[in-house]
Amino acid sequence: MKLELEKQHGLNVVTIREPRVDAHNSAELKDYLAQLIESGENRILVQLAEVRFIDSSGLGALLSAYKRTAADAGQFALSNVQPQVLSMFEITRLNRVFEIYADAKDVAPN
Repeated sequence: MKLELEKQHGLNVVTIREPRVDAHNSAELKDYLAQLIESGENRILVQLAEVRFIDSSGLGALLSAYKRTAADAGQFALSNVQPQVLSMFEITRLNRVFEIYADAKDVAPN
């Protein structure tokens, strides 16, 4: 899985450079985010601009990271979510769980 990490105003911005987040690569995403959190980073934004499809395992990987950051009073948010991917968050009602921003620049710095 192609992932890029960039720091912006104390926020760890993880960009997923894949068209799909599914059973074939979601474990890698989950492990990557877990390692980031274990290293002490608890403010994470995942950019999904290039993701055109996400399945339940992809949603599970994101939810796992969300729970870990929430337990540490951190922040876990999503941005640039494409309409077809956003519909999966809406169907599962995870749009009520995650902070979802139109763009990374919309996230307020701490």
